[in-house]
Amino acid sequence: MPEPSMEAATTPTEFDPEQKRYLEGFMSGLQIARAARAVPASANGAGGIAAPAAEPMGPDADHLRAQDRFVKEGRKLSDPEKFKRELHPFDGYERLKAQAANNEPPKADDNFRWRFYGLFYCAPNQAAYMCRLRMPNGILKHWQFAGVGDLAERYAGGYAHVTTRANLQMREVEPKNAVAIIEAVQDLGLCSRGSGADNIRNVTGTPTAGIDPQELIDTRAYAREWHFHILNDRSLYGIPRKFNVGFDGAGVIPVLEDTNDIGFQAVEVKDGFGVEPGIWFRLLLGGITGHQTFAHGTGVVVKPAEASKVADAVVRVFIDHGDRTNRAKARLKYVIDAWGIDKFLSAMEDKLGRKLVRAPAEAIVPRPAFDRGAHVGAHPQKQPDLNWVGVVLPVGRLTGEQMRGLAAIARDFGDGDIRLTVWQNLLISGIPTQRVESIEAAIAALGLSTKATAIRAGLVACTGNAGCRLALSNTKRHAEDIAHWCETRLQLDSAVNIHLTGCPNSCAQHYVGDIGLLGARVPISEDGDTVEGYHIHVGGGFGPDQALGREVCRDVKAEDAPATVERMLKAYLAHRASERETFAAFTRRHELDALKAMFERGAVE
Repeated sequence: MPEPSMEAATTPTEFDPEQKRYLEGFMSGLQIARAARAVPASANGAGGIAAPAAEPMGPDADHLRAQDRFVKEGRKLSDPEKFKRELHPFDGYERLKAQAANNEPPKADDNFRWRFYGLFYCAPNQAAYMCRLRMPNGILKHWQFAGVGDLAERYAGGYAHVTTRANLQMREVEPKNAVAIIEAVQDLGLCSRGSGADNIRNVTGTPTAGIDPQELIDTRAYAREWHFHILNDRSLYGIPRKFNVGFDGAGVIPVLEDTNDIGFQAVEVKDGFGVEPGIWFRLLLGGITGHQTFAHGTGVVVKPAEASKVADAVVRVFIDHGDRTNRAKARLKYVIDAWGIDKFLSAMEDKLGRKLVRAPAEAIVPRPAFDRGAHVGAHPQKQPDLNWVGVVLPVGRLTGEQMRGLAAIARDFGDGDIRLTVWQNLLISGIPTQRVESIEAAIAALGLSTKATAIRAGLVACTGNAGCRLALSNTKRHAEDIAHWCETRLQLDSAVNIHLTGCPNSCAQHYVGDIGLLGARVPISEDGDTVEGYHIHVGGGFGPDQALGREVCRDVKAEDAPATVERMLKAYLAHRASERETFAAFTRRHELDALKAMFERGAVE
């Protein structure tokens, strides 16, 4: 076909119908592409008016709309929000595999993204990943527990930690093993998906669920339902910040649900208050003790079968309105602080399409009491002639060999379950009474114990600077130092919880401990030299004894912490009102100056 002449090319002509249809389709496609990229149309194309941006679609739509709203207000998205927008972590698995193939550590953006898979790169403290798992209610089978021990030896540093969310994590995972470990975890019927970054974390529940003589409800089914609801709905990932949910069945071992973003507390509702009598969950919202806030009572009670729907409504309000620009203010607490609880509940009702049920405080039967020693040693179950046995783990650490040994004990002596607790230890359940002594001996043969002093039984420590770049002190080592020092110098007749946390994020929840130590760098010279140390708080509590600890000592060198805690405990023993007065009660009835003076002197008058 001959080329058209210049004259033909420049002379206006009429288009035939087929050409017109082609051009109309071409221009329509061009406009759609511009809208999808939010690129303004030229003045020649649409009179100078920009084409409207395409409406976000798909499971990430609510998150994109929330981000867009902040941008339209002239605010700058935080870097993690930009990372999620540029490449959603779950769309980056091939990139993670490529990095593993090259044994390549992630840059900052991918270090954030890979936390959606449960992988945390811990440089500069460790040139390796930490892999955190998730298991609903903190309960897993003996063969899964043994399998994690195997994986810790094959792909990690040969050990695992029990965390303060009744979970397991493995450290020292080289980049080349990152994909292998998360896939092997799934082979065990466990997962690590969503256990880090801006996601709903491991779902906690009463560790004695289903076996506790005093529980009002078995939390396992409800924790499991919420767990799978999260895992199978991508729209619940990438929320403004991390999110914690805990279910308390009113058992003897605390869950610390009042420190969670959502706390479900099993309660008995009395007859005569306009609410169906029976077992409900009280709804608590906005707990984050690192920001010195317990979860708010809402006056709302929830039928257990509706717990997941209510939790979903909470999270979706948070997705819409949580801060996407300031990470320090991006938790649920700050939405509630800005709105008030009534407005937040109203927004939840809009999501649910119905009113929430409210019950006055006087309609609620008081919760059965905690037993602060029930997570250590042998205790009778509700099932006749069966017991659970709480195993003491030194600051939550277990070797692969110990994990396999405990798994074999659970299989051979008990019902096969391993039950993790928020106190960084574990329970083995279903032990016949006549075999309790035998299991205690088998546990001792692994270098572990079912007995603990009143100090060690309540000892909690975060990872510390051995593995976390945010921590200012080596919390696990210092926790052991405190326990060893104090155990040989005094004897307590009631439990004292000592919590050590390395930074203000408060993973070990120092504000709720009887004694809480917050990691710090302590100045030792005018030149700015520092050493590891702590600010010390006293008088924290949870549940019926809910209180935030008060700072009583500042800038205590780590080497001086054991003797400082010893003086505190000796002052308590010397000056308490009676043997029944707890350490927390003792500290709360004194002003700080009086406590400081007593703690300086110790037991000396």
